[in-house]
Parts: sequence; structure tokens; C-alpha cells
Amino acid sequence: MRLVRWGNVLFLGALIWVMEKWVATPVLREAGFGEQLPWYVTLLLMCAAMLIGAGGYVINDYFDVKIDRINRPDEVVVTRSVSKPAAMRLSIALSGTGIACGIAAAVLLRSLTLGILFVIIPGLLWFYSSSYKRLFLIGNLIIALLAGLTPLIVAMANVAQLELLYASILPYMSLPHDLYCWLGGFGLFAFLLTWIREIVKDLQDQMGDRELECHSMPIVWGEKWTKVFVTGLIVLTIAIIGHLWYHVLPFPISWSSLSTRYIVFGIVIPLLCALCLLWAAKIPSDYKSCQQILKLAMVFGTLYSYVI
Repeated sequence: MRLVRWGNVLFLGALIWVMEKWVATPVLREAGFGEQLPWYVTLLLMCAAMLIGAGGYVINDYFDVKIDRINRPDEVVVTRSVSKPAAMRLSIALSGTGIACGIAAAVLLRSLTLGILFVIIPGLLWFYSSSYKRLFLIGNLIIALLAGLTPLIVAMANVAQLELLYASILPYMSLPHDLYCWLGGFGLFAFLLTWIREIVKDLQDQMGDRELECHSMPIVWGEKWTKVFVTGLIVLTIAIIGHLWYHVLPFPISWSSLSTRYIVFGIVIPLLCALCLLWAAKIPSDYKSCQQILKLAMVFGTLYSYVI
């Protein structure tokens, strides 16, 4: 269970469910439609995300044994509790089952795009773990893009289902655009928060990364300028939230509004706390605390879908 990061894997499944039930379905109902995705298609999408994610975590640990022995020696699982051949077999089994679930959902929805995505994503995770994560910026961006893609998969699935049922009238409706906009907003938030957290993780792991000649941002730019870059991303995230809050969200901007209080206390303040922890950080455990606050902000950002 430690090897597959069960908490993160459950969050992936929950994210698919939340985006479907609390974002896509209300948007559909607002347009006069009911819930479109059958429960078994949603379940297949959840299983695909969780299994592919779990397989990605296993293969990441498989390739990172040397680095993890330096950065987090007490948390090494591969070569201690699980042999390397067993970890490789487990990763292939998890990813293969996840691909099968994803392709099954794509076949039911008759969506070639979804089918291709569920083949490409495990491949990207493999190459990320084996080589891309050691390259400057590329590895971080891949993981952030995959995180941001998760809500959009829900949008793709719903639009595919709508095309199956209402192909003749769908081109004259704004519903697909609305689905992509709402779910894309959550996807953008997931992309930015994941990118920030991945760079903070590189700050935490720079000792082992430097030993094995990785080219992460802290090693190429140095700790100070990496913190400046992360600060810029956090400020950008808060600015985008403020823009959407002021210009897009259909709620009054007043302290009596639940939406206003939730955004301030659930998202903005945790991001500012993470920023303070980032600049105060001196040792790996400090960066770990910063990561935990960022995870909390991501959870609250996801749960905003219920508030809205």
C-alpha cells in the first residue's frame, strides 16, 4: 500500500467522481439535461485513473531506488519489502488493467481520443520515471499536465456521450463549451498546484538528485531562484483565482457569501502559508511541510466544486 501511494490513488478516483457529480452533472442540469454518464462508465474512468496512477508510482520507485536511499532512506520499499522484479510485474499489471478499463470506457463512449489518451498516459509515466524526471523542467511539466488533464477527461467523456445521444442538435448548443470551461478551470488549478508541489519536492530531494547528476530546477538555478519561480507560480495562481472570482463566478463578492469565505480561508490563505513555509525552509523536512500545505490547498480547491 505504501508503494502505490494509496492516499494519492484514492484522491485520483475521488477527483473523477467529484468532477462528474459536482461539476459536470450540475452544468448538464442547468442546460436542461440529466446526468449523462452511466454509473459503470464513471466507475471505469475512476478505476483507470487509480490503476494507472498506482502503476506510475510503482515504476517511479523502481527507477528511483538509488535516489530514495539518499533522500528518504526510511521510506524505501523497492529492494526491501518488495523486490525489483516484483515491483516491475506489479507496475505492468496495474497499468495494464488501468489501460483496459480506460479503453473499455472509450469503446462504450465511442471516443477514439479517450482511448488514445489512456494508452499515452502510462507511457508518459514510464518515460517520466526512467528519464524525463531527471531533465530540467520537463518532468515537472509532464506530471502537472497529467494532473490538469484529469478533470478534462470527465469533460471529454460527457461530450462524447452527448454526441452519441444528441448528435443532431449538439452543434447548435453551448453545452460542450460550458463543460470544457468549468472542468478546464479545475484542471488549470490542478495543473498549477501540481507544478508548484513538484518543484517544492525537487527542493526537498536536491541532495540525492545532485548526487546522481539530475538536472532539476534547484540544481540548475539554485535554491534561491527556484523559490522565486515558485513564488511567481503561487502569485499567478492567486491572481487567476481572483480574476475568476471577480469576473466569472456567478456569486456576489461580499464577506457574507459562502463562496468568498471558502476561497479566502480554504485556498488563498493555505497558499500564502505555503509561501511563508517555502521561504523559511532550510532542511528537507521543512519542504515536506510546505508540500503538505499545498496538498491541503488542492483538496480544498477540489471540494470547492461542492460549494459552487
